[in-house]
Amino acid sequence: MATLSTDGGTPIPIDPVRRQTGDYSSAVTAPIAAHDIVMAAADLADVEDATRALVEFDAHARTALVGDGGDRGVAIGPMSAILLRTESASSSQIEQLTTSATQLALAELDETNGANAETVLGNVRAMEAALRLADELSIDSVLAMHRELLRHQYLLADEAGTFRTEQVWIGPGEAGPRTAQFVPPHHSRVADGLADVVAFAQRDDLPVLVQVAIAHAQFEIIHPFVDGNGRTGRALAQSMIRNKALLVSATVPISAGLLVDTERYFTALDEFRAGDAGPIVRRFAGAARIAATTGTRLVDDLVGVFTDSWERLQGIRAHATARRLIPHFIAQPVVNAKHVQTALGVGEMATLRALDTLSDRGVLRERTGRSRGRVWEHPGVIGVLDEYAETIRRMGRGAGR
Repeated sequence: MATLSTDGGTPIPIDPVRRQTGDYSSAVTAPIAAHDIVMAAADLADVEDATRALVEFDAHARTALVGDGGDRGVAIGPMSAILLRTESASSSQIEQLTTSATQLALAELDETNGANAETVLGNVRAMEAALRLADELSIDSVLAMHRELLRHQYLLADEAGTFRTEQVWIGPGEAGPRTAQFVPPHHSRVADGLADVVAFAQRDDLPVLVQVAIAHAQFEIIHPFVDGNGRTGRALAQSMIRNKALLVSATVPISAGLLVDTERYFTALDEFRAGDAGPIVRRFAGAARIAATTGTRLVDDLVGVFTDSWERLQGIRAHATARRLIPHFIAQPVVNAKHVQTALGVGEMATLRALDTLSDRGVLRERTGRSRGRVWEHPGVIGVLDEYAETIRRMGRGAGR
């Protein structure tokens, strides 16, 4: 039986039955689809500054990836893929789901038993769906994001892509609806509530970051799913950013910016529930600036790694399989032979020769030590991604002081 400690007194038992049954209040969301959004001048200036930072990041990423205009240029596709994976990992970490860049890349190959890596990979698929379906902001596209998020998650696959059909609540430990910190709307209100969010997201009369922040916060109040609401809500944010053409080339790791100070992020969501949209808008603006700054550094570091790898292959013909593989490692820094064969459409012998060449030149490192079932990693790319994650952690520690 759980207990509640009074201030200096004897613990008072709380019967689980009492905690789970009886009258309670659940939220009822006010419609926002046609709501007039009034923002303070300082907040609008803040949003304009953050928007400018995102646009500059997108332009920088596009320019940095052009290369010399020939085979040496890093394609935008691989860089966007790794930025999206970085965003997915940060979004998952907000929910206390952590994994390394190596483990996530191994999960792509089905070479890991790590439950967290598999769960984060689901978030990658949700983000991919968010961008793929960005032209269609709809209930169906939100359900598709959630389906990709949970369809392989243990004990939750049956909930993938479906609205909850029961009351849920948010609170520590075994809190029931009577003692929860927050009780979302009754499940009978979910479909109408999400339709309202989608209608709001389709408007074209608001600053994009304001619209994204408010739509995300309203989505989190509705809490339309049994699990995965935070991650799906942040995938929706990415879908809206792409839909509004705020970014056209790259994926900005907004969740990394939110991860720097999750306490402020969750507090801003609480304040939105109380009727104040200012804090969540300011939080998204701040996260956007952090994402633009750190994302720019990440792009530059990855381009540097690519350039170094290319230079290590001096004397090897331009269209050799080994050279064709280099941009691929930006998106997928850990590979096996089967993955390379599928990705490049080459045979086994050509694949193994290329991997051996890249290993001999110090571009790759074989990580298993086995003669069969080998796996190779690009230590330069992995190092950049690990350093990026550590940078966000250091910023978070600084924000917590």
